[in-house]
Parts: sequence; structure tokens; C-alpha cells
Amino acid sequence: MLLVGLTGSIGMGKSKSAELFEAEGLPVYDADASVHALYEKGGAAVALLSDFFPEAIKDGAVDRTILGQLVLNDSEKLQKLESIVHPLAGQMQKEFLELQEASGKQAVVLDIPLLLEKNAEGLVDVVVVVSTTPEVQKKRVLERPGMTEEKFLSILSKQMPDSEKREKADFVVDSTISEADAQRQIRDIIKKLDSFPARALAIRKE
Repeated sequence: MLLVGLTGSIGMGKSKSAELFEAEGLPVYDADASVHALYEKGGAAVALLSDFFPEAIKDGAVDRTILGQLVLNDSEKLQKLESIVHPLAGQMQKEFLELQEASGKQAVVLDIPLLLEKNAEGLVDVVVVVSTTPEVQKKRVLERPGMTEEKFLSILSKQMPDSEKREKADFVVDSTISEADAQRQIRDIIKKLDSFPARALAIRKE
């Protein structure tokens, strides 16, 4: 089973591209959505995080805004957070992959925002980067509720430059023109996936 790593900086159109891959029949694992599930009421991370970040627990769930403020500029707290959440998220991804492999899927998409920032491209067989122009990116992000230019620039500073991501990509989806155009590009990518050897899943099982 081929593992397709889908990534891209904020505002590039990655989430919509994930939907388009799914519309073409490829199952998608959403790393962000998995973490959200861990933080929800009854989620596996809530009780564990309440021991170290009690002020971030509200009504039986993790308040992501408060948690983010607690770990901001505190590397020790951030490491603690990651040591709790990453294994749980990793287990969810493992279960997703096992289910898809058992059902006979030939390829799946792993939607991982920080795939390249974490140097994790070796854990997938194919890297797809979603991109657009800086002008379109900025316009999209600043239209989000609660977003400011200062916050946008802060997020960008923590992400790998788009030009570097493009260089590391096997394929680039340009989301600038339209959803239909992006879907055409994604269909073309899917047609070319057969030329890539499926190795990453075997590596993960070793």
C-alpha cells in the first residue's frame, strides 16, 4: 500500500486538496483532526494532559487556545505536551493504516501539515505539496476568524518556506486558479502513483 504524504503551509489549500483526493477514492488520514479528537471530551489525551496542564481543561475537554498559550515559548512544556500527544496520535495513524491495508487499498493519503518541518518525508512513499502565490495565501489566511497579520507572520516563521517545500516534493498541487483545476492536477497525480514503490509501510512495521 502506497503512502502519499500531503502537506503545505498555512493558507495553501491543503485541506481542500485532501477532500479532492478523498473524492477520487483515496482514504485520507487527517493528522490535525486526530489531535482534535484526542482533545475532545472523552478523548484519550484529556486525562493525561489534566495532570500537567490542569488550567487547559474546560468542561472535560482540552481548550486548545489555553494550551497553546501555556506551551508558547516554553520548550520544556512543549516537549512534555508532545511526549503525551504524539504516541496517541501515532497509534491512531497506525490503526488507520492497518484498517486500510486490510481492506485492500492500494494507496492512502496522510494529511500531515508539518511533514517536512519534522523531517518525516522518509515515512511516506510520495510527497505532495500544495502551494499557491504569496498574495493568495495571505488573502486566504487573513480572511479566517481571529487572524491578524502579526499572527500570520508568526505562523509562517515556524514553517519551512514554500520554495523549499516545492523542492522536496514529488508533486506540487497549485491551488491558485480554481478547485476544478486542482482536482485535474490531483487526478493526474493519482494516475502516476503506480510508478512509485510502496516501501514506507514496510519500514514502519520493522
